[in-house]
Amino acid sequence: MNIKYPFDPLLKHHVFIALGLGIWIFLFLYVTEPMDVNEFGDQEKLIYLPIYGVIAAACYLLFMPLQNLLYRKSGYDWRLKHELIFLICFVVLTMTFARLYYLFVIVADQPNPYSLWYHIKTIFLPALTVTLPIVIINRFAFGKYKEKKLEQQKIEIEGEGQYESVRLLPDDLICIQSADNYVEVFYRDGSELKKTLIRNKLSIISDTFPELLRTHRSFIINPFHFKQWKTDNGKHLLQLSHNIEVPISKTYLDKTKARLNFTTV
Repeated sequence: MNIKYPFDPLLKHHVFIALGLGIWIFLFLYVTEPMDVNEFGDQEKLIYLPIYGVIAAACYLLFMPLQNLLYRKSGYDWRLKHELIFLICFVVLTMTFARLYYLFVIVADQPNPYSLWYHIKTIFLPALTVTLPIVIINRFAFGKYKEKKLEQQKIEIEGEGQYESVRLLPDDLICIQSADNYVEVFYRDGSELKKTLIRNKLSIISDTFPELLRTHRSFIINPFHFKQWKTDNGKHLLQLSHNIEVPISKTYLDKTKARLNFTTV
């Protein structure tokens, strides 16, 4: 349940899934003709059946705020349990609205509508077996596509040893500190701060990644994580994400101010 699950938070992809789901449900109902659909004329089918697709698509999109909330609460680390929570809530809400539409629109004022249990057993469950996999497959596919794109964007900070390296997204790197013949890489993993020690020289890393900013002979920072300037007994400091404080030496002070668009400190 706590297994990492591929996830894409991009709204336009979920709109695409919702549209595909709505069309698929309409076609399924039109072809299989459950719920006495065969008694409808062609015009009635085109009037009533698309609403089921609209209901499913709308219910899917209604859960986008819940999905985003779960994603943020998880520290942007989507797990199988989050996916199951989303799917269960989506299915329950869709079945509820579909049942209400059936009772108050399709068979309004007619005697003996299908009971809830019969509706679930003979209509909803069979429909889920052919529609829910569409949602699952598309969500999984978009998630894997996002993972692949992110993997292509990653940078690799290599060490001198054969198996020493850190591979991460540029925006996840916070700073790098020199430690004798090693460097300590500070980076975020979801909402957590992590550190990795590898054998390399700060000067080599600085030359390899010019987008990083040298603030001190022992520190390189990622300007993306800059929060604020600080001074302590005349010493200049930068506060970064996760409350990391990095010193600024006089040698790099002017360059740091220029890079971070500050004229005074």
